[in-house]
Amino acid sequence: MKPVNKVFFPLDERWGLDDGGYSPNLSYILVWLSGLVTFAHAQQILADIGQVDIATTTVWEQVQRHGERLCEHVAQKQNDVSVERTRWHHQRYDPRMRRCVSIDGGMICLRDEGWKEMKVGLVSDFKTDWNSDLACVKLVDMDYCAVLGDVQAFNPALWALAVKRDVPYAGQLVVVCDGATWIWRLVADLFPVCTQIVDYYHAKQQLAKAAHELHPNDDKQFQTWFKNMSDALFRGEIFKIIASLHAHQHKASYFVNHQRRMQYQQFRADGFPIGSGAVESAIKQFKHRLTGAGMRWSRQGAERMITIRSAVLADDLSHLWQQAA
Repeated sequence: MKPVNKVFFPLDERWGLDDGGYSPNLSYILVWLSGLVTFAHAQQILADIGQVDIATTTVWEQVQRHGERLCEHVAQKQNDVSVERTRWHHQRYDPRMRRCVSIDGGMICLRDEGWKEMKVGLVSDFKTDWNSDLACVKLVDMDYCAVLGDVQAFNPALWALAVKRDVPYAGQLVVVCDGATWIWRLVADLFPVCTQIVDYYHAKQQLAKAAHELHPNDDKQFQTWFKNMSDALFRGEIFKIIASLHAHQHKASYFVNHQRRMQYQQFRADGFPIGSGAVESAIKQFKHRLTGAGMRWSRQGAERMITIRSAVLADDLSHLWQQAA
């Protein structure tokens, strides 16, 4: 394809300059685009569509400069709404308000450090469609936080997101996650009054693993046992699974520990989500920007991009940008 001839305007004539060398509008566009695609791709989009010729290194520099500003603002907000400083306003409690919280983790590669875990939190509203045979639950108005660090570092970020989305005042709060121990300890600390649900599909994976261990060489018995126990899992009859595993002298600690979090028939009757696919999708969306081929981030660079990516995914970057101005 023949390249399109482009006319490039001096930035000071077309956009106007601020103290940093670029207009607030152009800086915002650079940061927003970089939260969606790589720096090189952002530079290409600006050149091909915006007819603005900016070097990739300049895009990177703008992201670092403004990313640091956004990170500092987010950290300050987290400090302002810490658990210790949060005051309960009973007038804001709404028994009809519904919120769903999900948590998961993923790995990204850092220079000089190797692969490190990024913890992601998701807070959303949810709606239930009662017109279908099986109640269909849809998460809406999703918002995100992510931290490159341990649980202690993730705790204030998740709480700040929860406060932002009025989670403490929700009459119906559901937390849907996989079976990781650190997650449920964190949930007990931050959301002691909630409905805890282990992701149904993770539970079914554990059931399939147990079926393979019980019948490694007999596919027919494997299929029969797995089908019967899957039906029991769907109905929330976890006691049947535990009894069968004990009868086969197989460990059942996973189902014993999470039995109260696997009452799926009751959860469906209440119109609650039973899957954590939304936060697993969020992990993939973060990794799409942070774990591309050959990507190796400095810790500071990764933290800045995580903050930007969180706001971009939640369609909230413009609001964060104005708050941090």
